[in-house]
Amino acid sequence: MNRILFEPEEIAPDGTVTLTDVRAAHIREVLGASAGQVIRTGTVNGLAGTSCVLEAGEQRVRLRADHRQSLPEPWVDLLLAAPRPKVLKRLWPQFAALGVGRIVVLNAFKVEKCYFSSQWLEPRHYRPLLVEGLMQAGLTRLPEVLVRPRFKPFVEDELDARFPGGLRLLAHPGARTPAWRPADRRARPLLAVGPEGGWTEYELRMLEARGFAPFSLGERVLRTDTACVALVSVVGYLMEG
Repeated sequence: MNRILFEPEEIAPDGTVTLTDVRAAHIREVLGASAGQVIRTGTVNGLAGTSCVLEAGEQRVRLRADHRQSLPEPWVDLLLAAPRPKVLKRLWPQFAALGVGRIVVLNAFKVEKCYFSSQWLEPRHYRPLLVEGLMQAGLTRLPEVLVRPRFKPFVEDELDARFPGGLRLLAHPGARTPAWRPADRRARPLLAVGPEGGWTEYELRMLEARGFAPFSLGERVLRTDTACVALVSVVGYLMEG
């Protein structure tokens, strides 16, 4: 944890926070913090800053928070064909750490229907993993997650309303990546990543008709977790110029 995060309701009116969970253990055992020391903290979906340790006992850690700093907003959105549940579980912290702002978990022809009954699509299971990723990266802004088990209705009826304008990239193995224009670096990109079996021709046509430009890392067919991290990293590098 490179920044301990508090839920807004955990901060008392006097600015103090009392922790008794794994965060308290991390402060005591990993950071080795004692009374009087200052550590990096933040509020989920809020400001960041520091906290002074008031007490670091075996049963609890008490701190006084001082959060005044605004951190960078998420810079990329993701349209993701639902991966296998165990892969999705691994990806949640990575998405938050990499700065993904909105994640639409979408159906596709080559996605197994049973994936949508996974516990890792339930907020009570994936939210702690997103917070874990934020604490690793030192961020505070929690990604917004949408689950859409029907491809065509989402693309036809919701896509443009939820993601108006901006750069749209369609990840597909072997696609010819278009030339990167300076104007693209000013728009928050939406990256569409398909299932491990790839998008179908119909799905590719549907997305390209709505302004998605083919984007590729080459001919290699990658696993979803490898592809997501690599694609977001490469797009981030290109956005930086």
